Amino acid sequence: MTDDQTTAAPTTGYAPVNGLEMYYEIHGEGGTPLLLLHGGLFNIDLQFGALLPGLSENRQVIAADFQGHGRTNDIDRRLHPADLASDVIGLLAHLGLSQVDVFGFSVGGAVAVHLAIRNPELIRKAIFSSVSYAPEGNRVEGDGAPMEFKVEMIAGTPMEAEYLAKSPHPDLEHLQVLLDKIGAFDASVDVWSDDDIRGIAAPTLITVGDCDMFKLDHMVKFLQLRGGDVNGDFVGVPASQLAVFPGTTHFNGLARTNLVLDVVTTFLDAPLPTPAA
Repeated sequence: MTDDQTTAAPTTGYAPVNGLEMYYEIHGEGGTPLLLLHGGLFNIDLQFGALLPGLSENRQVIAADFQGHGRTNDIDRRLHPADLASDVIGLLAHLGLSQVDVFGFSVGGAVAVHLAIRNPELIRKAIFSSVSYAPEGNRVEGDGAPMEFKVEMIAGTPMEAEYLAKSPHPDLEHLQVLLDKIGAFDASVDVWSDDDIRGIAAPTLITVGDCDMFKLDHMVKFLQLRGGDVNGDFVGVPASQLAVFPGTTHFNGLARTNLVLDVVTTFLDAPLPTPAA
């Protein structure tokens, strides 16, 4: 990596989509663009800041802030994967892109799954990080009721500081509205069938922490539906793969930068499988 690559400022802009001014950044150049989709209450910098230099070393990377996150405004609309996916489709149209690789974490992972199933023509390869495809994959804490988030719970954290520093409406009242929407997100997430997951066209990398909010047996089933969990020495390494990051929770799911970069870039750089005759 050269000094120019590590210090070059990204191209930034706002895409007018669905009543939003959706903030985006473009880093690097070359290859199939990689689209980064962050998790709830995170933003481009909080989720992917440490990864961006390595990810953009040999490819163009596009990172976006979701509705109400980072530099993107909020609107009177729930947070739902279908709506957020529609925003992403609008962003890609704004940028004139017909196909990308996608790397989505948590909320962004749910959006990436939605895109891979509903808009397969847009996705060449997909990375689904720390996300399940059905409720049985989720670890249920307490009485199972949706978690209620309050601004006091994140007081003094980087999430609060980033929100107040970057949001178009930087006050605690708007932050509480966003927290309410994030708290309700799980109840609105799409539930996909085994056939939906099996039918995804894009080669898939699934990542999860070994102490994440998703059950490991569910993630193995996710892999199996994608054609994985085989004896690769005899039948070859499948195009879809699973990475379990050790000592990793949901909150710090991408924190081991070197490990994540190696896993993700190796997957993205691998040739596409040869279509069956």
